[in-house]
Amino acid sequence: MKIYTKTGDKGQTALYGGTRVSKASARVDSYGNIDELNSFIGIAKSHIEDQEVLKQLKKIQFDLFTVGSEAATPVDKLMLANGKSRLPVIISDTEIEELENWMDAFEEKLEPLQYFILPGGGKSATFLHAARTICRRAERSLVFLNESEEVRPELIKYLNRLSDYLFVLARYISKLNNEPEEYWNPNER
Repeated sequence: MKIYTKTGDKGQTALYGGTRVSKASARVDSYGNIDELNSFIGIAKSHIEDQEVLKQLKKIQFDLFTVGSEAATPVDKLMLANGKSRLPVIISDTEIEELENWMDAFEEKLEPLQYFILPGGGKSATFLHAARTICRRAERSLVFLNESEEVRPELIKYLNRLSDYLFVLARYISKLNNEPEEYWNPNER
């Protein structure tokens, strides 16, 4: 099987369920942003040594494929004619709570925030901050899609929570690597 099919040469692609749409559609944009986010998390992983963090990020990457596959599936195509789900797994409150638990554990080891933090630090923290902003874009694109086509609320909630997780993780990684945080303090211009 060749990787190229030539079926997208005219600017269209197929969604799960077979519907063909423009590659510029809100749905394709949303799962494209999710794919970009997943790639940036992969970049961040390549600069992280903490095995527990790497285990979490691997799970998140798996979950992002799950989010992306659902974003690539119109709601009316989620169920097959035989009543079974088209997708083998979907995001639920379990994955959202998992992110919250991981954040809570990291935050117990961090100083409370008093100011906004400037994105940066070492390589791993910087890539995590970049992933956080891509996650926010992915979330916005799902919200935009939801204005015209239904999106399960768990997908938007997951990305919202994931961006928080990436922020907390960037802080935690900076602490592990003894990298000082830089603050945006308007009084110290």
